[in-house]
Amino acid sequence: MEQTKSNISEEQILRRAGIRITAVRLLILRTINREFSGTFNLADLEESLPTVDKSTLFRTLNLMTENHILDAIDDGSGSQKYCLAHFDDNQLKIKHVHFTCHICHQTFCLTDILLPEVTLPEGFQVEDAEYVAKGICPDCAKKHA
Repeated sequence: MEQTKSNISEEQILRRAGIRITAVRLLILRTINREFSGTFNLADLEESLPTVDKSTLFRTLNLMTENHILDAIDDGSGSQKYCLAHFDDNQLKIKHVHFTCHICHQTFCLTDILLPEVTLPEGFQVEDAEYVAKGICPDCAKKHA
């Protein structure tokens, strides 16, 4: 299982997703790819790119999510989190589990734990799914032991 960032350049990622390459989109994707190893939110991106206005960042995050470059994670914090999408060797998107710590409020990508398949009643069609486990991360467990 390989993360998007290790496979291809940012230009190729945008091109494969069918997104027109602009300087600001490239800057945003490069920043995400190089500065965030796991999840991040809009505020994190704003801090990393203070010269790019918030509405441009927000629109670009939505565009990249709609085009499967980013995964959006609702961890219950009220602040939408994002992470780079992961793909297998056949370029099929790999949906993985996320974990949110109740103490430090960080959300982690657990890329080795795949979403389980859910059998739904006839007539239901899954379009998207996410799985967020909540508890205490290893660092917080050590600090509060």
